[in-house]
Amino acid sequence: MAEIKVLVVDDSVVIRRMVTNVLSEDPDIMVVGTASNGQIGLEKIELLKPDLVTLDIEMPILDGIGTLKEIRKRYPRLPVIMFSTLTEQGAATTLDALALGASDYVTKPANVGSVPAALNAVREQLVPKIKALTGRRHIPLPKTQTPSSVAPTQIPKRARPPGPIPTPEILVIGSSTGGPDALLAVIPKLPADFPLPIAIVQHMPPVFTKMLAQRLDHLSKLEVREAVQGDLVQRGQVLIAPGDNHLELRREGMSVRTFLHQGPPENFCRPAVDVLFRSASEAYGGRVLALILTGMGHDGCQGAGVLAAKGGYVLAQDEQSSVVWGMPGAVSDAGLADEVLALNEVVAGILRNSGPVIRFHPTQPKSGVTSP
Repeated sequence: MAEIKVLVVDDSVVIRRMVTNVLSEDPDIMVVGTASNGQIGLEKIELLKPDLVTLDIEMPILDGIGTLKEIRKRYPRLPVIMFSTLTEQGAATTLDALALGASDYVTKPANVGSVPAALNAVREQLVPKIKALTGRRHIPLPKTQTPSSVAPTQIPKRARPPGPIPTPEILVIGSSTGGPDALLAVIPKLPADFPLPIAIVQHMPPVFTKMLAQRLDHLSKLEVREAVQGDLVQRGQVLIAPGDNHLELRREGMSVRTFLHQGPPENFCRPAVDVLFRSASEAYGGRVLALILTGMGHDGCQGAGVLAAKGGYVLAQDEQSSVVWGMPGAVSDAGLADEVLALNEVVAGILRNSGPVIRFHPTQPKSGVTSP
């Protein structure tokens, strides 16, 4: 297999050297060039024809957002990984970049203590994402293309337990690479009277999950925020696991509350989807509707198996509309998905399987949102 050709665009000499050194260690990756700003980067893309670009956000002459816009105009299928800082401004700009078509992001090492630790932090984040986005990459459908125009993916038929499908009492969602954009295509389209509480694990560091929650809340009819310890899980509310914290759901009598902890990472992730899904099965039994969206790796597969064994209903995003069909693909290949849906079909799938709509007025309706 040919080496993956990468162009590194960053105004920092230190970062350019660090990324080049890390990537050059891998026999599957070749750094074909570097650039100190977006304008030079665009020229080198045309000249060097890279398979992937790493792109800094803050640069002189032409910054990362401006460069990304031009890349998407000229090279709509070229994978782009943004380099971001672990700050609120960095998180907000990264979410803007993902909405504009960036494939993924990595965070610049901060407070790691040594050069080897910084190199390792970049290596652990960047190399797997480069390989996933180039070797196992799936380009989402154009927004004007309908799912019926694409050949359906053949998936194993799920063998459900005998008996009726339990009416769900919660929707749990897991996502990773491409997930923020997928969540923005789903959560804001759910109605204010959606009958189920929602809990989400999106693989993101601290600060990023807070900014994602704020962005979703601004666009949604439901209240969206980061979960805090002991939150009452209730309809009308979407709770997102904070970065670097596992999110569990625990039953206390007739109520269910959140439990956050920093237990060992699972599938190299904290928060992990498997942790959320397993705890949902303990709290609700089979009365769970689960959704696995685009993402790298297989986090959520084991948890989906636990839910499926208890009769829970599992939805997975399809291959064509996923940025990386790792997580939903693992669930699908394991025969755990009741339905495999294109991203533009997911909301309808959720509403179809969420049980009877119970009209209610939230006790504290969101500002500017009229309750039905």
